[in-house]
Amino acid sequence: MRIDPHVHLRDWTSQKHKETMEHGFLTAWRSGLSGVFEMPNTDPPLTSRDVILSRLEKGEKALSKLGLPLFHGILAGLTPDPEQIAEVVKAWKDLFPSVAGLKMFAGHSTGNMGITEPAGQRSVFEILSSLNYTGVLMVHCEKESLQKPDLFDPERPETHLAARPPEAEVESVRDQIRWAQERGFKGTLHICHVSVPESLKVIEDGRKKLSCRVTCGITPHHALLSVDDMKGPDGILLKVNPPLREKRMQEEMFEALLDGRIDWIETDHAPHAEEEKRVKNFSGIPVLQFYGTFMEILKSRGLGDSDLEDLTFSNITEAFGIKKNTFKKNPGAVKIPADEYGFDPFAGMDGEY
Repeated sequence: MRIDPHVHLRDWTSQKHKETMEHGFLTAWRSGLSGVFEMPNTDPPLTSRDVILSRLEKGEKALSKLGLPLFHGILAGLTPDPEQIAEVVKAWKDLFPSVAGLKMFAGHSTGNMGITEPAGQRSVFEILSSLNYTGVLMVHCEKESLQKPDLFDPERPETHLAARPPEAEVESVRDQIRWAQERGFKGTLHICHVSVPESLKVIEDGRKKLSCRVTCGITPHHALLSVDDMKGPDGILLKVNPPLREKRMQEEMFEALLDGRIDWIETDHAPHAEEEKRVKNFSGIPVLQFYGTFMEILKSRGLGDSDLEDLTFSNITEAFGIKKNTFKKNPGAVKIPADEYGFDPFAGMDGEY
């Protein structure tokens, strides 16, 4: 069985043109997945109990209509408001595993949910500790003060890397580990979509000194694509946060995945309409449709069934504390048209790398 613990399913009135829950669920199932965990930066965001319940109900209806036994979990979003944090912690306690954990954006991305000031981030860890939160806290790490948005030129999409440089990720990762240590965080700190080798080293060093658990994930695009792929007229289609890195870093991260240094694979599936990518320069790409192919690539590089079971299921269920029998067996991935989302971010990759 396999789980994708990091997807953006869009939908609701303002984002149906990007993706719907029905289509996202169907794509996940066809890709061989038994469960998906949805991120909170929807519109409206998943930051209150009422909105979360509404989203879960919508998900149940979509799955019932499709006739699929796919598990749908939610990561409740955090704001700097102590009362809001307490509300979603209670939602996690009451609705787990449907509310699988919490998510903090330590830097703005799609949805502008960033808690960007160090004091606000420290406060989140302090409040979670005081509430005895023992679940997973997923963090998008990109330090706002180290970003250089003026360097981004849409005519040269590869400049997105200069605008959100590697040190922005590394220092944000360092911050989260420091806040977790200083504030006595009791849960699991998960660093999302790690893309820089130095970030991984900071995480590995942090594990030695923290009493809480620290995990990290990698996306197929950060494992396989580099900033070189953004050069050219279609490069803007590959704009993501954090950005695609230099080839050297990308290759090192892929080797780290193969070497067992990364806890799990997460797609960060984040569709936008192609026009939005080209004209508005939105960040995010569709990835679920590539999941089955990515598994074949990993097998071709020597990972066995046991390795993939850990990377796509066991490590995830263990960290979140979800019983394995919560998930239903998927019969296996089927071929999905590469351009089903309008453009193919992984053009030319057919199972070997």
